Amino acid sequence: MIESIQSKAVPNTGGLFVLLATLWGASFVAIEIGLHHFPPLLFAALRYDVAGVLVLAYAVISVDRWRPRGRTEWLQTGVTALFVFAAYHALLYLGEQHVSGAVAAVVISLSPILTAGFGSALAVDDPLQPLGAVGFLVGIAGVVVVVQPEPGSALSSSLVGVLLVFCAGTSFALGSVLTRPLDTGLPVQTKQAWAMLLGAAVLHVGSAVRGESVLAIEWTGTAVASLAYLTLASGVVAFLLYFELLERLGPTELNLVGYLEPVVATAVAWLVLGSVVDGTTLLGFVVIFAGFALIKRDLFTVGRLARLRR
Repeated sequence: MIESIQSKAVPNTGGLFVLLATLWGASFVAIEIGLHHFPPLLFAALRYDVAGVLVLAYAVISVDRWRPRGRTEWLQTGVTALFVFAAYHALLYLGEQHVSGAVAAVVISLSPILTAGFGSALAVDDPLQPLGAVGFLVGIAGVVVVVQPEPGSALSSSLVGVLLVFCAGTSFALGSVLTRPLDTGLPVQTKQAWAMLLGAAVLHVGSAVRGESVLAIEWTGTAVASLAYLTLASGVVAFLLYFELLERLGPTELNLVGYLEPVVATAVAWLVLGSVVDGTTLLGFVVIFAGFALIKRDLFTVGRLARLRR
């Protein structure tokens, strides 16, 4: 996969791709660690309070428009804030109270499949053909493999966690699709900065509704390190890498980063926590990836046929 990216003849693109996957993959483990010291929604809100300010500062010095203008640009930013930052992270952090970061990363790897499904359903992308529909169902089956449901059993803690993380991935995918018709050329740095800040505000509201308090935070060295990593490395640095790679590769190929993240999360969880992902979870990841491969083949075939008809 990395060789295909490097074939674009852009220096160091493959290295940046791996670095982005590493930073984002390790973030699932950092969240798992930090949740022992922070209330979940407050944890996510604090992360994007700081990251949003820093990315906005970068936008001010790097692009010609540092704030959205007009109803459409604010709507696009608001949708990103609500679905991609607020809902996604709220559900992810709540879910990781019940499942490990490595398992969460595997479930989140379903997001590209859900994105293709929403894009087809909302007529934003080419409609899924039979092969793509099969791929979508295969991807969902991969999550079922991870969950390992037992007929007649009550909801277990791990099942609740997987369902919350699945809803997080669904929110991310839906938000990504809903913003496409609203694209007005707003610089991505500006959109992401304001979306982070607005998303953090929504997370603070949710935190207050849940009764979370700053007094509940245990300010240990581990807590500070977790928050600092998520804010600076996984937040600011990773998003700056994302902006660069988005220009070099485009969104479709960049989506492949989601399939390296579970590998990184599993390795980091083993190195830092001594946790080992079981064979069933790994099988679920393979099934999810197979579903994405079918969808990508389907969309490629549809696009090629469309070009031939012109």
